[in-house]
Amino acid sequence: MKVALLANPAARAGAHTGAAMRAAARLRERGVQTAIVSGGSAAESSSLLRTAIDVGVDAVAVAGGDGTVHLALQQLAGTGIPLGIIPVGTGNDFAATLGLRELDVVAAADAIAAGATRRVDLARVTGADGSVAFFGSVLASGFDSKVNDRANAMRWPRGGSRYNIAILREFVTLRGIPYELDLELADGTSERFAGDLVMATVGNGRTYGGGIPICPDADPADGLLDVVTVRPAGRLRLLRLLPRVYRGTHASVPEVTMRKARSARLSASGVTAYADGDPIGALPLTIDVARGALTVFSPQL
Repeated sequence: MKVALLANPAARAGAHTGAAMRAAARLRERGVQTAIVSGGSAAESSSLLRTAIDVGVDAVAVAGGDGTVHLALQQLAGTGIPLGIIPVGTGNDFAATLGLRELDVVAAADAIAAGATRRVDLARVTGADGSVAFFGSVLASGFDSKVNDRANAMRWPRGGSRYNIAILREFVTLRGIPYELDLELADGTSERFAGDLVMATVGNGRTYGGGIPICPDADPADGLLDVVTVRPAGRLRLLRLLPRVYRGTHASVPEVTMRKARSARLSASGVTAYADGDPIGALPLTIDVARGALTVFSPQL
């Protein structure tokens, strides 16, 4: 088996590159031909990965977090080329959905070498200009996308704790945002909402922000999206909601609505959505399911 191993382009001299080197060594020990791919930027890394795929590889592996995985998804969606993940990033939500243990380089490399694969869905995002992108875990808009803005700008701390700090800081200016949502539900019926929301989230996977189960019932192989919305309430009430979000028990909160949907169109002025932890575009956006679009090396789901 020939594998192109993509290392995080933002950390070429740091921990991600070291993890890529260790993963490559382990894969070679297991008889897997492995070439490391890493450019000086996300665009360059994507181009190099595209070239490696065009030349001919049997699989692609990623050493990094959700952002680096996101780069690979754009190249692999619909190709049938399997993806393996060495989950060593700040957020490893898609890897967790696939049952990979965080920071365990050897176990993740062994899962690739073992060769067991399965197919999972991706969420497909179409912008107002017709552009198309894919994500694996969660698309966030509203309050939680503002949290992403703040967390990404923070230099310290690393890991999931910086999302917790960003959440608390964003509460200071929390307010409702006028939204329009158009959903095609799981049974094929349509539902429309127009009004103020604190946030609107669309999940292919269960978690975001390094493990927050915002879409606790999401299944990345069921052909459906999980749409979670939160209506405005007092800051103190919403602050009390946070522990339930962290436990994944927020479905019964009156301000929270959860829907299974085939597609969702989100519209709100001045709101940028994040997917897999990175900006994916300004609303309006339409999200639907690319069923079985990704083949993954994964010990479990």
